[in-house]
Amino acid sequence: MWGGRFADGPSAIMREINASIPFDKALWSQDIAASKAHVAMLGAQGIITAEDAATISQGLDQVAAEYASDGVPEDWDLEDIHMTTESRLAELIGPVAGRLHTARSRNDQVATDFRLWVRQSFDDLDDGLRALQSALVERADEHAASIMPGFTHLQTAQPVTLGHHLLAYYEMIARDRSRLADARRRMNESPLGSAALAGTGFPIDRQATSDALGFDRPTANSLDAVSDRDFALDYLMAASQCSLHLSRLAEEFIIWASQPFGFVRLPDTLSTGSSIMPQKKNPDAAELVRGHAGRIIGAATALMVTMKGLPLAYSKDMQDDKPPVFEAASLLALSIAAMTGMVADSTFNTDRMRQAAELGYATATDLADWLVTEADIPFREAHHITGAVVKLAESEELMLDQVPLEKLRAIDSRIDDRVYNALSVDASVAARNSYGGTAPEQVRHQVERARTRLAEGQVQ
Repeated sequence: MWGGRFADGPSAIMREINASIPFDKALWSQDIAASKAHVAMLGAQGIITAEDAATISQGLDQVAAEYASDGVPEDWDLEDIHMTTESRLAELIGPVAGRLHTARSRNDQVATDFRLWVRQSFDDLDDGLRALQSALVERADEHAASIMPGFTHLQTAQPVTLGHHLLAYYEMIARDRSRLADARRRMNESPLGSAALAGTGFPIDRQATSDALGFDRPTANSLDAVSDRDFALDYLMAASQCSLHLSRLAEEFIIWASQPFGFVRLPDTLSTGSSIMPQKKNPDAAELVRGHAGRIIGAATALMVTMKGLPLAYSKDMQDDKPPVFEAASLLALSIAAMTGMVADSTFNTDRMRQAAELGYATATDLADWLVTEADIPFREAHHITGAVVKLAESEELMLDQVPLEKLRAIDSRIDDRVYNALSVDASVAARNSYGGTAPEQVRHQVERARTRLAEGQVQ
């Protein structure tokens, strides 16, 4: 390929460190598509003959069929997917294959192929996230009135509904999808035609190749085009944040499935057993989702460190841009699929959830609110009175609505029997009817809002 400049061939070490075909063969369909767009433009512009363009295009179709059937061969002497394809094309159609590389470089080739791959990954990821959102919405509707404890610091705080809790993750995923859509829109420019770094003297039509490949426009600066990997970093940053949300959801299921909580029974299909303890049912899928987040974040860090000190334009360091993206995309797709299945197929123990909400003094805030609204007590004083009531209930092992009225009045005489209307978990949840609150009415409203947005293709 470049032997005309060199008297000696590369050493075995150089061949091994230089070859990217073991991983960039994943770009084969994008490489074929970009090459077909390029050769069609060359023919249309009269840079090569129409006959040669047709021959090359037909040859590329044959190479693509071979790759689809038999996979991409790995010849390290050919270094990468670009030269592997060009070499096989030459074997099929002869020297005319050499005309394919007119007015382009491997620099703009790989920049184009990689963009096409990442763009498809954005779309695939969005499809997976939409399916997860749909699962969350369906279970939220099913459990719009199922009461559970809401936590802060993993301590019982206030009663909420399971539907409300699940919809919190719908909102997180909506933001993930919004970030993906923003990044996809930003990266949808074609580097093809930028050549090595300075453009080309051939009369190419960059708009034609951009249109053929589904880009919005050609890139405006050839130096930037061949050295830009912001689109890959955008993907990895969005993937990292998404993985954080999936990890949080996975952690909730891990905790909920533990015997002390007992809130959920995970599907057998996403659990494993123990080699020594026959009673065990381990939440391994959720734990792996939690673990994958670290690897995805690591992939983002790896590419950022690779790119941080590179001068314009292309440097060979950038060959290492693809493995972290490929790994992150694979791990994230698995994580999304696992959590979608877990949300859809888990069985929630709503009786246990309700019991936990009732036992945790979760309506203490409702007592304080009642003292403010019904007894006209300043909130700070009401907070202090409520704390004394909770202390009493705890010492006598009673729920708040089980504390006798005379004992409540002994703490503060302004309390009367109307207070019991505010101390049940049902009353507490129903009272949180502000927009976006946990009241079943609000949850059902948000479920319908979410269904409408999903049906209309809105990401947020």
